[in-house]
Amino acid sequence: MKCPKILSATAVDNNTLMIEFDNHQKKKYDITPLLSREIFSPLKNPAFFKAVKVEQGGYAVAWDSNIDLSEYELWSHGQLMS
Repeated sequence: MKCPKILSATAVDNNTLMIEFDNHQKKKYDITPLLSREIFSPLKNPAFFKAVKVEQGGYAVAWDSNIDLSEYELWSHGQLMS
């Protein structure tokens, strides 16, 4: 399945990302289920979470070299905004 690329990512609160894709759709993605995994635990820090960046090419969002989420994950599991 070909996923749309990520244009922008914004932390809207301490656990939710608003993702805009290149097909002009927006999705909300809740990271809460990920926080139980060790690799994602730094995202519990609100300042760190809000520092999300879109990777070059729009294939993922990332916080640092260890923590990222693919466009597939965000597209497949995000909640479509009307």
